Amino acid sequence: MQEPEVAGAYKNEALQPLNVDVWRNTLMESPTAENLILMVEALFPRGQGVDAVRLVIELVSLHPTKTTLVMAAAGMISKYTTRHDIVATLMRNILLHEPNNLTARMFLADAIIANGDITGGCKIFSEIMKQHPSQRTTLCEHIAMSLLEAGYPMEVLQILTVWLKVMEPTAALLNNMGCALDRLGQSSLAVSCYEQAISLAPQQHYPHLGYALALLKSGNFQKGWQHYVRRTPVTNGIQWWFLSLPRLGHGDDLAGKKVILYQEQGLGDTLQFIRSLPYLLDRGAKVTVVTVSPLLRLLELSYPEVTIRKIMDFGPEEHYDYAAPIPDLPYIAGVMSKSDIPAPIPYLRADTVDIARFAAIIPPRRPRIGLVWAGERRVQSKDVAADKRRSTTLAQMGAALCPINATLVNLQFGAPRSETTQWQGQSLFDPMGEVRDMADTAAILESIDLLISVDTSPVHLAGALGRPVWLVSRWDACWRWGDTGDTSPWYPGMRIFRAREKSFDPVLREVGAALQEWVKSWKAD
Repeated sequence: MQEPEVAGAYKNEALQPLNVDVWRNTLMESPTAENLILMVEALFPRGQGVDAVRLVIELVSLHPTKTTLVMAAAGMISKYTTRHDIVATLMRNILLHEPNNLTARMFLADAIIANGDITGGCKIFSEIMKQHPSQRTTLCEHIAMSLLEAGYPMEVLQILTVWLKVMEPTAALLNNMGCALDRLGQSSLAVSCYEQAISLAPQQHYPHLGYALALLKSGNFQKGWQHYVRRTPVTNGIQWWFLSLPRLGHGDDLAGKKVILYQEQGLGDTLQFIRSLPYLLDRGAKVTVVTVSPLLRLLELSYPEVTIRKIMDFGPEEHYDYAAPIPDLPYIAGVMSKSDIPAPIPYLRADTVDIARFAAIIPPRRPRIGLVWAGERRVQSKDVAADKRRSTTLAQMGAALCPINATLVNLQFGAPRSETTQWQGQSLFDPMGEVRDMADTAAILESIDLLISVDTSPVHLAGALGRPVWLVSRWDACWRWGDTGDTSPWYPGMRIFRAREKSFDPVLREVGAALQEWVKSWKAD
């Protein structure tokens, strides 16, 4: 199934830690699957995942024969962690006293595949098919989904191509085939599969987002945005008060209207789509942008005529007419083709004082090349898998790019920044200890001659500032970069290097060779 770009930007911003002992007492008194699920869903968004897993393991160890409870525990661990080994152990324990539990056997196969043993997982699926021939279609749907989640779209495509020649199609099978094709860079073919899936099950929600993203990836913005805005906004389970307002759409009267644009999905989505904000202002709207801490100051500097509020502090207020998630902006503003993308670059701005402050500490030798090798660390297992597909390591990137006759500057933030302490290669200047937010990162980028980055928010920031940026795109490229080509209509200063396999090594060697030539021909402004 096609997944949206992950929403992690405002996790924990509006949620306070909970008393774990209270939850433990509740579970000990009433060890039900419902209470276990409530506990996990409450603790994980608050950054208390370790406590949640400990409670889950403690509870199922006390009640190993309560199948419903153990299945719920496995489901929650599978959803929120990558501890597929724990899930497999739980399923094996169920099968000890219920050897014919079909759901447990399928869940075990899923976990084994997710843990990297494709042969072992598929062997279990094959055995189940022989024993339950009436369930073959459901099992095929399950196998396809497991392999997709594990990162094997080519194998899924091969299986489903053979299957659909001899068996009746289902919406789930066609949806999985669409997802496989999309990940393999064949979005136009994916569109056709999604359309067939929707025709078979028009009331099912799951094909629609994949369909929208495949349309967008194939360049059909007009139809793609129309379907994209039908999604339910991703808010990490938080019911913000403004979600009850009418959702702003294309063609709505904006003159004198008060509009809330709110953070949805990742930081990069906001950085990419906020460019259409002037469309609302030009039509007389009074706009309040509600976002997360890292973006506050950057947006205040870039749009001084707009009210910018921190989402966790934005309490109920009256007299607003509309609300919309920021990724809806291209649809609202009528970006129906690549030529409609707002052209003014830069549309984001750094503070001049910050620019001077960082320029004073960055080594003077030029060219200066910024490096970002990983995205934000995720929590939910499906999001962790997506992050692994887009991220590499400093060691891997550095080995391909160095040595280089230039100053290297670290722009990696978050947990992967710790890799700099183990780096033994060419000198890497690291100013990120002085960075408070995206406005500071923008200020650093104004002193960088070229950013080389995997697909994460600094790519969008550099593009929006008009700075040269090389994107190292994962093999199953995000919809916004299309299937082919080395340029992007979103950012004129971008060059795209596309991985063609799961390993980043070949594409990074390509980047390294191009960088040597770039440095030779580089000239100061």
